[in-house]
Formats: sequence, C-alpha cells, structure tokens
Amino acid sequence: MPGTAGSDPADTAPDSTLKPGPDRSPVSSDQIGVRPEGFATVAARATLSDGTVCELCVWLADTASQRSQGLMFVTDLGPADAMAFRYPEPHTGTFWMKNTVLPLSIAFFDSDGGFLTSFDMEPCTSDPCPNYRTPDDFSIAVEVPRGTLADLGLVEGSTFELLDLPCTP
Repeated sequence: MPGTAGSDPADTAPDSTLKPGPDRSPVSSDQIGVRPEGFATVAARATLSDGTVCELCVWLADTASQRSQGLMFVTDLGPADAMAFRYPEPHTGTFWMKNTVLPLSIAFFDSDGGFLTSFDMEPCTSDPCPNYRTPDDFSIAVEVPRGTLADLGLVEGSTFELLDLPCTP
C-alpha cells in the first residue's frame, strides 16, 4: 500500500483469454476473512507481449484516502484478484506495508499501461515499517498475493488497463 510519509504465464495462443485468480466459488460466511471495505471492484485487463489477455477483477483505490488505506488488515481479497492504486497524474513515492498482514507482490505501470517494474513486500504490523521506493512516474500500482503476478499476466512486457466496468466474477 502506498506510504505518503507514511514464472511464466500459461502457454496459450495469442488470442486466448485467461480467467485467472482465486477460486470464485461461493463460500460460507465462516470461511470469509477480512476483505477490503469502502472500495469498488472494477474489471481490468493485462495483456502479455504475445497477445495473451488476462481478464481481472480488482479492488480500486482511486482516492488519496483509499490509496492510504489499501490492503491494511485484509486477509481475503474475496472475488477480486488484486488491488489497483490509480493516481490522477504520474507519481513517484514509496509504498509501505503498515498493518498489512498478507505478503504481497506489486507491479507498476506507466500512463500508457506499460509495465515498469515489480517487487515483493513483507507484512509489517509494528513500527517502524520499511518503505519501498516506487519507480519514477508510474500511474497505476497493482498489489497481489505474493507470487501471483505472473499468474495474472502482470509481468515484464505486459500492459495493464482499468476498464472502469463492473467485475463479473
């Protein structure tokens, strides 16, 4: 999540569409952990350099307050594959994992949706928490459970776009 001061994808044909992500089968209420609250889910698309498309459902952190909250205390992404942090202008800064209990991987994309870089982040529930420097001038950051960037098509050479449409899990 942002701090303010605070493998290869599946082999498929280029025109194929993947529906990656967690099992979206119904779960009982006693199986549900802490999910993001106060965020909309929207459809997104990652396109690999070979043309393979991964349709995604993401929690959208679109305001400064939402970006600051991010995945704090979350233990279950529910029907979503990730959380996307959208900035109104190209941004440079740091992310941190304050009160984040899930180990996460994060990928950064420029204003044209081009992949910039990615790295892993460690959970942190005590002070001080390390800051993770972002690349210069990113527009969207996407956090996923650690180790799932490739499964979701969020890798070097890929592009990412938020579709601003409801998800259909």
